[in-house]
Amino acid sequence: MTSARHAEGPTREALVATAGETISRGSKSFSLASRLFDRPTRERAWLLYAWCRHCDDLADGQTLGHDARTVIDAHERLSLIRIGTDRALRGVPAGEMPFDALRIVAAEAAIPERFIWDHVAGFELDAQDWRPRTEADMIRYCYHVAGAVGCMMAVIMGVSPDDEETLGQASDLGIAFQLANIARDLSDDHAIDRCYLPIEWLVEMDVPPGEHMKPHFRERMAVLAGRLERLVERYEASARQGARKLPFRSRWAVLTAAGIYGDIAREVARRGATAWDSRVVTRRRAKLGWVARSWWEARRG
Repeated sequence: MTSARHAEGPTREALVATAGETISRGSKSFSLASRLFDRPTRERAWLLYAWCRHCDDLADGQTLGHDARTVIDAHERLSLIRIGTDRALRGVPAGEMPFDALRIVAAEAAIPERFIWDHVAGFELDAQDWRPRTEADMIRYCYHVAGAVGCMMAVIMGVSPDDEETLGQASDLGIAFQLANIARDLSDDHAIDRCYLPIEWLVEMDVPPGEHMKPHFRERMAVLAGRLERLVERYEASARQGARKLPFRSRWAVLTAAGIYGDIAREVARRGATAWDSRVVTRRRAKLGWVARSWWEARRG
């Protein structure tokens, strides 16, 4: 006979433990920042990350954010994401850790479903082989794949779903993160026939879309990386304003993550044409520096 516990799926404690392992393996930066939260917020952040990470990996054919490849069954993968997410939001145990994690955190934190489905819409854009034409298109994509996650995290940290100003600033932090990713991952994305730079930007630089990572265009890509870095700074500044409204430990975590990820964009811009010769990372010593600096900034409110 199947036990009631087995029928209901793993316990919350087990889900949190597995989600914690997932974030520690999938993102050392987010894992470090998440440990600055109080325990309830930290656990919910881990649960949300587990779902986001799983959906991203499924959509991109990768493992814990690495080794992305071109997928030939993108719409089938999107369907799995949609079905699993819908079941989770209806409270149905999935027997799959990421969707059960979403089921728990969405109920506990009362995350508005609009943000969850906005995030799923980002995977739909990739499944359609969508490319941004304008800067506004790129920012819209960044909202779906990361800004919506910022909104969900804000709700987890206690921000009211009706506080549009603070939610917008939380979204800006996610957008800043994604812009940094775009700058860092230009070469990796090109390898799987993706490009998140606006076509208008490439045309302005007289670079044929699809050929932007050829060696003789690297100097021009460095110019665009600088442009991305300036956008990161703008969105990061907005997020830092929003962080002032958060409880101390949440503010500390957010400011730390903002600094760590901002350093990625700054380092890409600093390296110029050599930025994509090796993967840009923020070293542990620099991360710990942001932990310390952000503590002081968070104390000042």
